[in-house]
Amino acid sequence: MLLMASAGLGLPQIARQHPDSAVWSFLGRQCEHAPWAGCTVWDLIQPAFMFMVGVSLPWSIANRRARGEGTAKLLGHALWRSLFLILLAVFLTSAWSPRTDWIFPNVLAQIGLGYPFLFLAALTRPRIQAGIAAVLLSGYWVFFALYPLPPPGFDPATVGVAADLPQFSGWAAHWNKNTNAAAAFDRWFLNLFPRAQPFTFNDGGYQTLNAVPSIATMIFGLLAGQLLRSGLPRKTQLGYLAIAGFAGILTGALLGWTGLCPVVKRIWTPSWALLSGGWVIWILAAFVVMVEEWGWKRWTFPLVVAGTNPITLYCLWQLSGGFIRGNIQRHLGPGIYESFGTPYTPALERGSVLVVLWLILYWMYRRNLVIRV
Repeated sequence: MLLMASAGLGLPQIARQHPDSAVWSFLGRQCEHAPWAGCTVWDLIQPAFMFMVGVSLPWSIANRRARGEGTAKLLGHALWRSLFLILLAVFLTSAWSPRTDWIFPNVLAQIGLGYPFLFLAALTRPRIQAGIAAVLLSGYWVFFALYPLPPPGFDPATVGVAADLPQFSGWAAHWNKNTNAAAAFDRWFLNLFPRAQPFTFNDGGYQTLNAVPSIATMIFGLLAGQLLRSGLPRKTQLGYLAIAGFAGILTGALLGWTGLCPVVKRIWTPSWALLSGGWVIWILAAFVVMVEEWGWKRWTFPLVVAGTNPITLYCLWQLSGGFIRGNIQRHLGPGIYESFGTPYTPALERGSVLVVLWLILYWMYRRNLVIRV
């Protein structure tokens, strides 16, 4: 959440001011989504968010059962949470539109679409959960693989593909931008909603059906959460996490390298679910080692504050970033963001907004104000 709210501290914009610097080029690239295939640090934010939904679910279910809530009530809450997240996502997406924008690639909508299925999976055994994830990813691969490729002479520009965006050829072409099975589904599904003009394609290539393989990402988190709640020794748990992370990264990378299933975050290919899931598992294991094993807890306080009200942070960032940025400039002077030189203006702008957002959350944290869904 803090990475997302930082807007990358403007590092991609700064990198463009230093075209000859390999360091700035690397940092800037890691704070932007890959144009299509590949993986950057920025690409890992959404899978980490969805993975943690799965990790937290065993604790949530255990707490509610301890309060005497039965399965029916838990399911009702899961359905309510799902609906709320989807509608909240639509509201946020529509904030700068003249009318409601019925589109669902937003991370909150993706969580909402998959959450009831994640909850039902949580009622089963871990082996069944792993099997569900495998079926979802395999079935989604088949869904794309069976969809026909565009005819010869098709112009990708007609579906929003920039001329400089590399296109897959051969078998991998089934996962090209806006000519894939999920894009075809959205051309039908999204036009069922009222629109000012017919939906033809998503500019970024994101699709509603990303929610299907995303369920597997959340199930990976569910399995990790159940493992951490188990009675196994911590070192054994960490060993399992290390192996699972390695297996996910290796399998996803091999599927992408062979062209059997390209690694594309924007359409959440099965290889992406495995690769990103592996990285996030390793990140989780690293936090467990530092906090639980080594006792390094003080440094996590800024993360605890943000993690106590993540939905609040997300909404504030979506709705008030420009307002905060403008008011800082209004009260501290029009040149405040140029204090370190024009090339670094984006970093000061975004960093200032992030600090203000965190201070709001800190105020809520001190007063035990927690907004839950």
